[in-house]
Amino acid sequence: MTDDTSSLAENALPAGKHDADIDQLFGPGGPLGQVVGGFRPRLAQTEMAKAIAEAIAQQTTLIAEAGTGTGKTFAYLVPALLWGGKVIVSTGTKNLQDQLFSRDIPTVRKALSAPVSIALLKGRANYVCHFHLERTLQNGRMTSREDTGHLREISRFMKTTSSGDKAELSKVPETALIWNLVTSTRDTCLGSECQYYQDCFVMKARKEAQQADIVVVNHHLFFADVALKDTGVAELLPSANTIIFDEAHQLPEVATLFFGDTVSTSHILELCRDVLAEGLSHARDGADWAKVVMPVEKAARDLRLAFPQDVVKLAVNQIAPSSVFFSALETLRQEFDSMIATLEKQAERAETIEQCRVRAIELGMRLDAWNKPESASATAKTNSIKDAVHGDAEGRVLWVEAFSTSLQLHQTPLSIAPIFNKQREGVPRTWIFTSATLAVKNDFQHYASQMGLAGEPAQSWPSPFEYGEQGLLYVPQNLPQPNSPEYTDAVIDAALPVIEAAGGRTFLLCTTIRAVNRAAERLRAEFEERNLPFPLLVQGEAGRTELLDRFRAAGNAVLIGSQSFWEGVDVRGEALSLVIIDKLPFSPPDDPVLAARIEALEKKGMNGFMHHQLPAAIINLKQGAGRLIRDETDRGVLMICDPRLISKGYGKRIWQSLPPFKRTRDLSVATGFWTALPPAT
Repeated sequence: MTDDTSSLAENALPAGKHDADIDQLFGPGGPLGQVVGGFRPRLAQTEMAKAIAEAIAQQTTLIAEAGTGTGKTFAYLVPALLWGGKVIVSTGTKNLQDQLFSRDIPTVRKALSAPVSIALLKGRANYVCHFHLERTLQNGRMTSREDTGHLREISRFMKTTSSGDKAELSKVPETALIWNLVTSTRDTCLGSECQYYQDCFVMKARKEAQQADIVVVNHHLFFADVALKDTGVAELLPSANTIIFDEAHQLPEVATLFFGDTVSTSHILELCRDVLAEGLSHARDGADWAKVVMPVEKAARDLRLAFPQDVVKLAVNQIAPSSVFFSALETLRQEFDSMIATLEKQAERAETIEQCRVRAIELGMRLDAWNKPESASATAKTNSIKDAVHGDAEGRVLWVEAFSTSLQLHQTPLSIAPIFNKQREGVPRTWIFTSATLAVKNDFQHYASQMGLAGEPAQSWPSPFEYGEQGLLYVPQNLPQPNSPEYTDAVIDAALPVIEAAGGRTFLLCTTIRAVNRAAERLRAEFEERNLPFPLLVQGEAGRTELLDRFRAAGNAVLIGSQSFWEGVDVRGEALSLVIIDKLPFSPPDDPVLAARIEALEKKGMNGFMHHQLPAAIINLKQGAGRLIRDETDRGVLMICDPRLISKGYGKRIWQSLPPFKRTRDLSVATGFWTALPPAT
């Protein structure tokens, strides 16, 4: 590893001079072909690598869409490892992050004989914390026998692990509750005061990332750092020469999440529990701790009860000024101040009480930032709220979301473009944004405007797959409108003969959890009645990885899922031969952020539907459709049930953005697809 992380960048070749090297590296008999099993030169991959090498040489930005099967990972890794200097690669998922670190980058490094070091950096919740593990082992606050067994496994794991990364311990599920007790958060980390600071896995991972040439992170970590400065990425950015976002289509949503802020009544109740526990442990005589926290807990619960409905999403200007919500919020703030006052007096008694005080002050500030309307008069309050919703000085949308037992107060930026542009200012460096789905019919305008990349170069490389031969797009006839109460049942009626003809081997992708549940209920009954031998796998009945493993193993299963199965899922071969999409994936109309964004666009004279909702739905649909054909030998039917694909004027723009499958509305053509196929070679 080089001592100077920028020395590789200084050796970058002049613009255009790297083409011959790329041709040789990706060509027949090149180093990639010698190391990578089954490697075949692909023109699109080679051309994409040249464009990325050029962007690195010029220290510019590139938006790069590469169709499924192009091999975009190698197309960006080869120039990045050779000429990228200090490189940060950010992925959409932890799975891809692990794959890049464990498999893809070492493979390319070996093929190129590139002397670069690699580091993996995850959020602190992924690393076991020595302090919290010891505390949990001593306190033994286990809620189940399962937790006790998991804790024993984690304790054994700590004796052998060099990374502390919980992904290495497959015996304990990632979703196990025990992880919350043996990992730290930003609020509960003792930092340099901790007795285990020298051995801390989080600090060790950050140090390795500082020293490495290539650092692999994920989008959540990247933006959490920009927002919270708590993941180690902020320390990496100044020295980074090249930043590559893979699965870049996810960035607008992830960035919106992190540049916004959410305060939940659950956060407040959790803090109250910790205040009570730490107060009784370390300052029992300092206060009547039950009386300190009870008014805050009651105020938090009363705030939730301001909305009688189970689930609700409302922009602040949709809440009546006379609503009990505003008085409940004020009461919560007052009671919270009283609790902070007690914590101020007792903080010096123990480090953990001081931690509770810091957390309480931060939560209080976030409540204040959200609770912007301060005037007592209803009119002034309403006007102030309207300003906040339709783009206040900082362009934020204030809204509330109620669940069955909690209430969340959200601040969401109207646009992430100006915030993200600030991150890109300063030292010249290369920014690469790549994914299979960034454009709408080769038009990148929607994505570029969301990310503040207007005017930056964008290119698209087509998939090498023969979509016209490998797949068929089928849109059934006579389905009701998607808002009809009988719609999901009609989808199942239309899908059954196609599922049967496909021999199972189906993904049914739904736009809502309600549709998933109804579809599962219907298909379970239909399979039983018709004596169809297809295993039925339903999102929520097991984890995503387990469901996919079972799907692949069965070979004739039907899997029903919602958004989490629309992307990042790779099932090759005959096990997946039919993808059914119930509706075009438009965002729900009751989304307060969407409503505010559409209003902002329309104020500029743009059409909210055509310029925002439609392109977003098309990019999402392309992801779902992309599950079907994953390699050169895959064959299958894409069935989109939504009649708007045919009946609406915008339908043509949608299907023209999809892979160029043959198209039919004839059921017999769809069901006959598999019998009409020549044998796979």
